[in-house]
Amino acid sequence: MPKDTTSSILRRYAVDNLTCGSCVARAETALATVPGVESARVNLATRRADLRILPGFDPAALASAMTSAGYPVHPVDGVAMRASVGNLNCGGCASRAEKALNALPEVLEAQVNLALKRADIRLADAADWPVVEAAMDKAGYPVADLDPPEAATADAPTDTADEAAPMRRAFLIAAALTLPVFVMEMGGHLIPAFHHWQMATFGTFPLHLIQFLLTTAVLAGPGRVFFRLGVPALLKGAPEMNSLVVLGTSAAWAWSTLVTFAPGVVPETGRFVYFEAAAVIVTLILLGRWLEGRARGQAGAAIRGLMALRPDTAHRVAEGTETEVPLSDLRRGDLIRLKPGERIAVDGIVTEGESHIDEAMLTGEPLPVAKRTGDAVTAGTVNGTGTIVYRATAVGADTVLARIVAMVEDAQATRLPVQSLVNRVTAVFVPVVLVIAVLAAGSWLIWGPDPAKALVIGVSVLIIACPCAMGLATPVSILAGTGRAAELGVLFRKGDALQQLAGVDLVAFDKTGTLTEGRPSVTAIAPAGSCDAETLLATAAGVETASEHPLARAILAEAAARGIAPLRVDRFEAVTGAGAQAILGDDILRVGNRAYLEAAGIAVPPTDPAPVTEVHVARGATYLGHLALSDPLKPEAARAVAALKARGIRVALLSGDAEGPVDAVAKTLAIPEAHARLSPADKRAQVAAWRAEGRRVAFVGDGLNDAAVLAEADVGIALGTGTDVAIEAGDVVLVSGAPTGVVTAMEVSRRTLRNIVQNLVWAFGYNVALIPVAAGLLALFGGPFLNPMLAAGAMAASSVLVVLNALRLRRMEAA
Repeated sequence: MPKDTTSSILRRYAVDNLTCGSCVARAETALATVPGVESARVNLATRRADLRILPGFDPAALASAMTSAGYPVHPVDGVAMRASVGNLNCGGCASRAEKALNALPEVLEAQVNLALKRADIRLADAADWPVVEAAMDKAGYPVADLDPPEAATADAPTDTADEAAPMRRAFLIAAALTLPVFVMEMGGHLIPAFHHWQMATFGTFPLHLIQFLLTTAVLAGPGRVFFRLGVPALLKGAPEMNSLVVLGTSAAWAWSTLVTFAPGVVPETGRFVYFEAAAVIVTLILLGRWLEGRARGQAGAAIRGLMALRPDTAHRVAEGTETEVPLSDLRRGDLIRLKPGERIAVDGIVTEGESHIDEAMLTGEPLPVAKRTGDAVTAGTVNGTGTIVYRATAVGADTVLARIVAMVEDAQATRLPVQSLVNRVTAVFVPVVLVIAVLAAGSWLIWGPDPAKALVIGVSVLIIACPCAMGLATPVSILAGTGRAAELGVLFRKGDALQQLAGVDLVAFDKTGTLTEGRPSVTAIAPAGSCDAETLLATAAGVETASEHPLARAILAEAAARGIAPLRVDRFEAVTGAGAQAILGDDILRVGNRAYLEAAGIAVPPTDPAPVTEVHVARGATYLGHLALSDPLKPEAARAVAALKARGIRVALLSGDAEGPVDAVAKTLAIPEAHARLSPADKRAQVAAWRAEGRRVAFVGDGLNDAAVLAEADVGIALGTGTDVAIEAGDVVLVSGAPTGVVTAMEVSRRTLRNIVQNLVWAFGYNVALIPVAAGLLALFGGPFLNPMLAAGAMAASSVLVVLNALRLRRMEAA
């Protein structure tokens, strides 16, 4: 009989590293072991996996299992979007909200981030978003679309203020109402004379009545947020942090109310009121949430700081008229006038005027850069004293600044593998705590030496065991770490790199444009045969006119300096990692390295090994000669290599250049292992060989021919000054292009992971240590009970301490 699939859902994933039929079999076996996967079929031709999944399927567990198996998977269908999620107060809330989202047929995959209070969702192509909104409203975690991301990002500063301000007001109101209750009750315990004065002046009932009225006002006023969220969660059978607060404070309030208005039904030994406990618990938790909200706002300051670089308006020039318009009205091709001291609104090309631009936000360089007609300008950078007009080439989400913000947001929304484990723990934590509270209170009531303390024990367990700290431990560290990294010019495009980079033990560098300036200059022209220097340079420049390679720019610059016009050629074609070719009449012109020309059957005469790059030129089968180019090292290159070696990391050099310049760079920088004349495939094969040896490899490059090896490495680090293809292939982007950014990135990774471990040790250790104390374990041996007020203070402090510890990452400095 065929299996019933009516309750299962079909989802499709792309599968990496499939090369043969045995790979397919291993991938299918690995997929079948993931909980919630009913069946899996892998197609080698399309490199796709069709999964039929059941309720309880965890996309994070799938990703982790398949990465471990060596066949990483990625969803290939659906529409990606980002949404805010309401009512997230603890790790249990985040876990339940994520589970509710993933259970919806309209949602292919969802990840909820507690620190950002946001969800990254992949919707089915035909999904109806209002249906998702309605379902999540019913689940108690309302969602709102944050698309377009630019709008959401712009609102980010307000979000933090909106979150912290109500908690501040609620705390101040609760504190004003709670203070008299606390003084009346605890003052009498601490100062016997004060207790006797109260009894003689007011009497027991009036004192209890005043406490009842003030505490009720606390619970019904500033404390109603706990009941609004916690009671529905309890009724749905999914208790969370607010539910624990509701149960604890309600138990203390109800018992005290009974003692106040009907003392006769309570045994004489139990006629104590705990109004102060209920009021102080609410007040301290509100204080904790306010402080936590403020601290999380500081952790997310990187995004707001980046967005603050963007001006609100720009001066658009059209038909001779200048008009100030909002950024949303700008379009590609618009002419914009930039006045002294203003920030550049969008990316563009200078068409008129000269000035100096402060590009420190991109490059970290303190000296302004001269800009004139034809030069590129970038949104967010600051104009000096000149006035220029520039034409917009990228607006909105396409600007460099917007792309940087998007990268930081994606990194901050990342879930490391350890977070999936934490979420599974917090999902069951609150129900377990409820059981512990009932058992502890019941046992003390039945067998304890002082049954009246059963209420204190039950309330203390409920209050002490909030999973907030556990849920915040990982995301808030990622939030602070990646934000500080962005301020230091390091962008983590893929969050997994934040964890993987800490384990890297070998860093391989490309040479040209990575360790060197990437701005070579022609140092010698060596024509061969009957060819002269002018013909050789004109031929090379003609082929390189359409190329973006640094060597091509150097050749064109040399031709321009000598007043030599490049030949007009047709059908330009770049040969990745080798050179370029074009057509002139009936001949093929080839410009590139020795191997490229020799592979075409052209005899290239031997040259003396030298620390320069040689570019050979041929017309048809005739060798015309070569150009020698030198490329100076970047000032930071030696410091970067030395810093990596000081950390015990092996450094290597992979280059497509000849042995002479490669060996010279390796010798100058004291790099022990250097490989020259490598094609892109050779570079990738070398990285694969290192990984096969058990090495964890990071590759640093900037060129078009580095994209494949960047993707092959455990962590690909692309220079932001390189090509878009390299940046898209990299896991980490160094905005300034300085090689010392590699050291900064590794330091950010290591410190962030260490910070996460510290947070998790504290969060789990806090609960493991204090739940037994709250349950009365110490009291059994003559020790003290844990006062519910102290439990509330400790619970609030745990979350605040986790966030404050993460904020230490904001003090990191660049390497």
